[in-house]
Amino acid sequence: MADVGTVLAGNRAAVDDLIAAADRTGAAWTTPRAPGKWSPSQVVEHVARALEESANVVAGTPSKFPTFPTMLRPIVRGLFFNRVLRQGRFPKAKTTKALDPATGPATPAEARRRLEGALAQFDQACRTRAASGQIITSTLFGAVSVEDYAKFQELHTRHHRAQLPG
Repeated sequence: MADVGTVLAGNRAAVDDLIAAADRTGAAWTTPRAPGKWSPSQVVEHVARALEESANVVAGTPSKFPTFPTMLRPIVRGLFFNRVLRQGRFPKAKTTKALDPATGPATPAEARRRLEGALAQFDQACRTRAASGQIITSTLFGAVSVEDYAKFQELHTRHHRAQLPG
């Protein structure tokens, strides 16, 4: 398993890729790529919200993620979380209402600030948790390592980067 610094560098690279793609969207910034799909602005907002809420999970503070019954968490961890880590990609899925943005940042420059702030929160929470030697207790997946949770977030960001043009 990679150390937390290496995994967080992967998150930084994924966010940088998303920001670069956002900068290249031009007039398509607020236009959904297809009916019922998100615009690049909404994609960025979704990723920023996911990073912020994940920072809350890592820090052990309340998040907007759903809370699954304790007995279901190992099943969800095995069928979804571990599968994403093993395959290195996210399957098609729907998000929760709290992470489903009606709108997003007005400009790619605002998106950059939004993502940078969310990533900084997530990065700090992961480094603090890793330094404590404690695992993360997710309301979705149960007990997971900081490194695995951070890798999961990197893969989530990369999944959404693929939804932006270019």
